[in-house]
Amino acid sequence: MGNKGGKRLNKRQVADAVQALFQAHPGESLNYKYIFKALHLNTHPAKMLAVDVMDELAWDDFLSKVDNSTFRLNLKTQVQDGTFIRKANGKNSFMPDDGGKPIFVSERNSKSAMGGDRVRVAMMARRQNHIKEAMVIEILERKHNQAVGILQVEKDYAFLVTEGNIFVHDILIPKKKLKGGKTGDKAVVRITQWPSEESKNLVGEVVDVLGQQGDNDVEMHAILAQYDLPYKYPQRVEEAANKIDPGITPEEIARREDFRDVLTFTIDPADAKDFDDALSIRSLTPENSTRKSLTPGPSRKERGVYSSSADHSANKSNHSPLLARGAGGEALEGRALEGRALYEVGVHIADVSHYVAEGSIIDREAQQRATSVYLVDRTIPMLPERLCNFICSLRPDEEKLCYSVIFVLDEEANIKRWHLAHTVIRSNRRYAYEEVQEMLEGKDGDYAQELRLLSSMAQKLRERRFEGGAVKFDREELHFDVDEKGHPTRCFFKKSTLATQLIEEFMLLANRTVAESIGRVPKGTKAKTLPYRIHDQPDPQKLENLRMALAPFGYKVKTSGTRGAISRGLNKLMTEAEGRREQKLVETLALRAMMKAKYSTHNIGHYGLAFDYYTHFTSPIRRYPDTMVHRLLTRYQQGGRSANQEHYEELCEHSSQMEQTAANAERDSIKYKMVEFMADKVGQEFDAHISGVQSYGIYCEIDENHCEGLVGMHDLDGDYYEFDERNYQLVGRRHHRKYQLGDAIRIKVARANVERRQLDFVLAD
Repeated sequence: MGNKGGKRLNKRQVADAVQALFQAHPGESLNYKYIFKALHLNTHPAKMLAVDVMDELAWDDFLSKVDNSTFRLNLKTQVQDGTFIRKANGKNSFMPDDGGKPIFVSERNSKSAMGGDRVRVAMMARRQNHIKEAMVIEILERKHNQAVGILQVEKDYAFLVTEGNIFVHDILIPKKKLKGGKTGDKAVVRITQWPSEESKNLVGEVVDVLGQQGDNDVEMHAILAQYDLPYKYPQRVEEAANKIDPGITPEEIARREDFRDVLTFTIDPADAKDFDDALSIRSLTPENSTRKSLTPGPSRKERGVYSSSADHSANKSNHSPLLARGAGGEALEGRALEGRALYEVGVHIADVSHYVAEGSIIDREAQQRATSVYLVDRTIPMLPERLCNFICSLRPDEEKLCYSVIFVLDEEANIKRWHLAHTVIRSNRRYAYEEVQEMLEGKDGDYAQELRLLSSMAQKLRERRFEGGAVKFDREELHFDVDEKGHPTRCFFKKSTLATQLIEEFMLLANRTVAESIGRVPKGTKAKTLPYRIHDQPDPQKLENLRMALAPFGYKVKTSGTRGAISRGLNKLMTEAEGRREQKLVETLALRAMMKAKYSTHNIGHYGLAFDYYTHFTSPIRRYPDTMVHRLLTRYQQGGRSANQEHYEELCEHSSQMEQTAANAERDSIKYKMVEFMADKVGQEFDAHISGVQSYGIYCEIDENHCEGLVGMHDLDGDYYEFDERNYQLVGRRHHRKYQLGDAIRIKVARANVERRQLDFVLAD
């Protein structure tokens, strides 16, 4: 290697060769003699050049010097384990286990790793004026072993062109392993042979032919398969669900508190099919103020019911007392206690754990799924349809089993006492959010008075939550109207309303209350195991970046101090930005500073909600952690010992991972529908604003319909633009024109590539 084609090697070539040699022998000490021989360095100048290179690599901490003539790879700083993140544009990265910053991995150095794989990398010596790079040297664990793509069937062979071209090479498929697939079909392929030293080929077999590209069902199933999410239910699980007896026996009712004659209703999206929570309400008069139900069940001791009394002072109120009503809505005689009207509000949650036995075939499937997945036009439920939409769903005019948190509240929403109980209910009415919102705005309707009282209480709970330091992120959610073929006809943002806040606040109250009942124990006492929903404080560096980025706009951001002081500062910031040009910029940057919420048995509180204890209790139909919480609460009510924390921590980690995977799939389905919606608008111009800034261009969101596309760097004519990452902007080198996050801009739709889920814009002017 001393000469290449008769030419002497330059320093860069020798450095690359030396790095590759040491990375191929991690942990080994190599002396000059071995190195010169391995690299075929035969001339004295070539050997001296290699010595200089090794001295520089040792100075850069890439190598460690064992003695004057021996070196080894610096494993401590140069070899790390972590997660590989694959990007369709080839800008792959490595996320270290220690939580450090992501490190760039070029395609040629990725060793066929797929997104989510656990890998071991070696750091490459940093070249002058280059970013830090890593090379995959070992794949420790494959996250996925299947891929989705388009089949190409030739005379002698077949192959799969993967979505987003995530592999350097297509996947070869023996023709006898096609499972009937033909050219143009979208298919799911299991990889049976990964690239090795002997063969660079990827080989696979078709496990499912989804159908023709472009069909709505095919594309939605492809998105699910891409994330290893199931798109159909195993038949044996469906059969097990069909055998479940939905009947509620008199013996079961006798074991529960009976709320069938108490006014109860559900409030959900108009298109919802699974109703996993309901609210009940009735006033408490002097005669019934100590009763928890119209038909007394077993004694509290027999049921092991938790209860608590909170001696908050009852604020005097001039509000009219609620009329207690029966199941049919008829007014019952009752009167409020002078100056301290009390109301019993029940938060009733579907008792999934009554029907799904721990360790059963249905439970194992639900545990693996961990969450329902919500794509644009469909829900892929965690539980079989018979359970989630029928047996467990709190449908109107049907008797249902629930696990309930029963509060006694005054009109100011102060908790006077509460208890947790297994119950039986009968919902009087199923509401859509829109119906309730109209009544809260003054329209007459069934139980309007009760709904307005509950809304008033919810707003008081909400005010106190923000006063206590909760962060005010009312995030808008993008939704689509679709026709019978799944084609999007309209896209719009759903905003938070009084109706959604009514449900949200009572669910938050129930979740917090049951978490406190387990987690808040006397000092020196170990709390019993429970999965919590935790949310860490914002990253200090990201807060500092936020402060610096918003300083030119005149905003001041508090980046230090107590938890409450920082959150109140963030709320003040977003209030000040409301309605201003940079509102989106402020909201986006503030959101990026926040950590992600997750599940854990190790409680650190929930920063965003400003709760010291918080769990998920209210949605067991669609979230497995809620089912876990139900089972543990029942166990502890019955006097059981604390559950194995290590086991439940593993379940929490799995649930957190599946939640993130489901969110990624949902985002991809939104991207697909977004591009599909814009496909017939190529050439049209729209007002937009810059929603993202990257080194390769600017993302723009159309103001009218919220669809987002990319203006590539090559379409920003007339200058060379530099990426100012800290201030989220591109700056022209010659003319100093800036493109900054939040800026208003006029765009033209250039391309809408449905297959790649890619929307491209150009500047209209």
